[in-house]
Amino acid sequence: MLSSNSVYEITFSDEMIFETLAGLYRMEVLGPILEIVHIMLDPIAKYFKYHRGVKKYMMILHKKLEELKCRKDDMESRLNIDLLQSGKTLKKEVQLWLDGACKIISQVDSLSKEVGDMKYLSRARLGKKITVTIKVVDEHHRKGDFVDRLVINAPTGNKVTLPTMELVGTSTARRNMEQLWDCLMDDSCRKIGVYGMGGVGKTTMIKLIHNRLLEETNKFDHVIWVSVSKFASVIQLQDKLARAIGVCMPENESEMVRAAKLFAMIRTMKNCVLIFDDVWEAFQLEDVGIPEPGADNKSKFVLTTRLADVCLRMGCKQIKAELLSEEEAWNLFVEKAGLDVISPHIEPIAKEVAKQCACLPLAIVTIARSLKGVTESCEWRNALEELRDSTRGYHDMRRVLKQLKFSYNHLDDEKHRNCLLYCALYPEDFGIRRKELIERLITGGVIDPMCSRRAAFDKGDAMLNKLEKACLLECVMNKSEDNKQVKMHDLVRDMVIHVNGTSSRLMVKSGVHLREIPDGNYWTEDLEMVSLMHNYISGIPSDVSPMCTRLSTLLLASNHCLTMIPESFFMHMATLEVLDLSDTSIEALPSSISKLGKLSALLLRRCAKLRLIPSLEKLILLRKLDLCHAGIKEIPQGLEMLINLRYLNLHMPYLEFLPCGVLSKLLNLQVLITFGASKTSKVKGDEVASLRKLETFSGQFYNIHEFNIFVHSISTRGREPDMYFIQVGEYHTVMFKEEPESFGKHVKLVKCYIGRGDDELVLPNGIQSLDIHDCHGVASLCDISSLNNATNLRSLEISKCDDVKYAFSASSSTHFRSLESLRLIDLLNFVSLSYKAGAAALPNDMFSNLKSFRIHRCPNIKRLLTPGLLLQLHSLSVIEVTFCPQMKDIIAEDNDESIAEDNDESIENHSIGMNKTTNHPMLRHLVLCELPKLKSIYTQTLHCDSLQVIEVFGCPRLNRIPFSPSPVPSNLDKILATKEWWESLEWDQPNAKTAFQPYFKNCIPQKLKFRNRYNFQFKSLLLGEKLYNNLIIQIISFRSI
Repeated sequence: MLSSNSVYEITFSDEMIFETLAGLYRMEVLGPILEIVHIMLDPIAKYFKYHRGVKKYMMILHKKLEELKCRKDDMESRLNIDLLQSGKTLKKEVQLWLDGACKIISQVDSLSKEVGDMKYLSRARLGKKITVTIKVVDEHHRKGDFVDRLVINAPTGNKVTLPTMELVGTSTARRNMEQLWDCLMDDSCRKIGVYGMGGVGKTTMIKLIHNRLLEETNKFDHVIWVSVSKFASVIQLQDKLARAIGVCMPENESEMVRAAKLFAMIRTMKNCVLIFDDVWEAFQLEDVGIPEPGADNKSKFVLTTRLADVCLRMGCKQIKAELLSEEEAWNLFVEKAGLDVISPHIEPIAKEVAKQCACLPLAIVTIARSLKGVTESCEWRNALEELRDSTRGYHDMRRVLKQLKFSYNHLDDEKHRNCLLYCALYPEDFGIRRKELIERLITGGVIDPMCSRRAAFDKGDAMLNKLEKACLLECVMNKSEDNKQVKMHDLVRDMVIHVNGTSSRLMVKSGVHLREIPDGNYWTEDLEMVSLMHNYISGIPSDVSPMCTRLSTLLLASNHCLTMIPESFFMHMATLEVLDLSDTSIEALPSSISKLGKLSALLLRRCAKLRLIPSLEKLILLRKLDLCHAGIKEIPQGLEMLINLRYLNLHMPYLEFLPCGVLSKLLNLQVLITFGASKTSKVKGDEVASLRKLETFSGQFYNIHEFNIFVHSISTRGREPDMYFIQVGEYHTVMFKEEPESFGKHVKLVKCYIGRGDDELVLPNGIQSLDIHDCHGVASLCDISSLNNATNLRSLEISKCDDVKYAFSASSSTHFRSLESLRLIDLLNFVSLSYKAGAAALPNDMFSNLKSFRIHRCPNIKRLLTPGLLLQLHSLSVIEVTFCPQMKDIIAEDNDESIAEDNDESIENHSIGMNKTTNHPMLRHLVLCELPKLKSIYTQTLHCDSLQVIEVFGCPRLNRIPFSPSPVPSNLDKILATKEWWESLEWDQPNAKTAFQPYFKNCIPQKLKFRNRYNFQFKSLLLGEKLYNNLIIQIISFRSI
């Protein structure tokens, strides 16, 4: 019993233990599971909550946002009232709250768009984002409860001094700064624009001016600084200006409303200087909300820019921030680099490094500071080498190039950037002739084909002007309008090369003293443009054949030692379009040139040793062929096949003749130059007449008949070339301008019969300049009937025409209203300027524009002008009379001719009528040379206030000058004569000599001692022309004693 009971108890206990253990097991396992389930269900519940509540949450958010907007609008309304009070500014905490409100409104707008485009699976995420945003809006609304005022009193005059560097380049920078300061102090100057290239120091200068205005003068109550930078819209300008003056600008308002608020605010600020720094585009002040500066508000507007055009378009007085002088640049470099640079072994290299900075303050400071403490010459040489290598660039120069690149990228289009690229192909510091550059731009396709070459050149000039105004090119002033130049700043050139060279499409090694072409590593397959101009390359190895399958432009010009190019050199350049070998000593072109089927320009200008050119018949795409001063004697074979040719220059000294029929096949020619060097190369009238697209022409016609054919043709079609330089008849040396754009409209007749008859001379209606040399058949210009239609004739020269007795006739209907220059030379039988039939008077306006009248070596003329004719020549500024042995009077009445030649009484008669004064306000220069019988310039008194120079030599019988000393002409510079003649003069007034004495300079014409050995009256016209021309040059030149 006990045992059984015991067993039972044990068994029961085992079950209990089992269940207990099982319970414990379930608790250990299921507890964590339930906990995990609980943890998982909580976010799942929230997930479904966010998922289901998006719409409800958005409604709450919009309600909260409306409350925030209302508070913001109320606050801005209060501000607009408070800020109209002069001298108030916004609290910073208020500005911070408004900025935050604007940011939140923007975020809610973005969130609303996101909700509108949401996917099903993104609802929960957006629901949570909305609830978070509701809390942010609610919190920001609570923070906007400002119990006190929203504004505070502004500092008097907004006197916040700007941090700035010291002014560099004492003289130049100080001069620029003082010019700006003077404009600010000048009440008549209201808008001022300071322009200059990036890095020149404009911002530094204007900051110093800003601070100086705050410290040194009470003239202005407010000085406001706005940094514009890059491209700012009107809205952005308004925001920047609003922040500067402490006005809040709501984002949702229109430009007009914002401008009105700014205008109202600024109008209350009298005596204000508003400075906008780094402006890139012109804008209207009223569009932004800036009152026009004027006497009523006593305010000024100042801007800085890299573009002169911005100043011009905004009506500002322009002040250019100039570069430093070389001395200033070096002094600044030494200051920043330290005195180590002036040690003997470093200074020469350091000066070369400084030169690479090209007088630009930013570059000098940047580079000099990077080399401060460098004492080893090898490191300086390495720096110099890296600076010179524009494709790598010195590490610390990148900041400078980045500044300049910004201007480069700001250009309107790729054409202007390509224009700069062509400038960069020239050597460093190279003065580039504008016309040559524009010609390259046309040749290279930078300037698109236009209706005419004049239009293309106008386009080129406009492009260069824009680049000059952007300070990316510099205009080089030159006395000659035909020789205007541009120059590219060294750093701008480095930047352009760096930008275009990164893709290996460009190789520029011009003007770097190369004696061999670069090795094969430089001639990559990606090359498109190569410039090796202005080097000393003498030859190209015969095994060189660059694999440049994309090369379009190859410039080898001005390698004067280059004599030979191997056959293989052009083998892999099938895409070549422009090849320039000008100014080389090349003797023969390789025949492989004939296979360059895409060639559009072949330039062989001044290749004087060139004797052989292969056939050009396959180069049918050629548009320009320049053989000016090339040494070949015949035109290239296949020239007649170049039907796309637009430009052909055959100004070749050894060209013997032009085969008939060649020119007439080149129907697309716009420029044809065949005259100027060869004595025998002449053209026929019908061939040139067939070129209906011709715009510029230079050539020599066989005779008047051929010339007339050409003139009749252009008259019939109603259009003549824009420019021409034509000689008719025999060859005669002329001063010939090789550049087609310098021709004007010039005709020269040599040894022609131009009288009436079957071949009576016919002149183009648009002719501007006419030379008649050694011709026959006319006694005066009035015998040339076609001059009646030459209404644009400006220059006229008649020389060695023995039939000419008079220049014109009073009875003629021919007028010379446009004539500005008249030259009469070596006219053996010329006796008078005008032939009068009876009492006929000259028309009042016959020579109304004549400015220069020169007469040389006319042995039979006795007097030049009458007083009446002098009054008609009211534009005359130069009178020059030389070697006229019978000349007695410069200005005299016709009835004076009865005066006996050697009668002493005639000299006394010159004093008659002294009380009469004749005014001639334009006369500037009077030259009288070798007039042995000249007794009088004018018997009365001449008042010539513009008179600058009087020259008298070889006039022993002239004992009086007719100019009044009361007063002495205000522009008088000098009186050139011998002391002997000066002392022999008789004066009408006692103080006259004293008044004129300071202007007298004792001069003797050089090499004129022989004049007493010869009788110029009879022998001057018998001297050889060359000898006599040399004689005239010697006579006119003189030296002071």
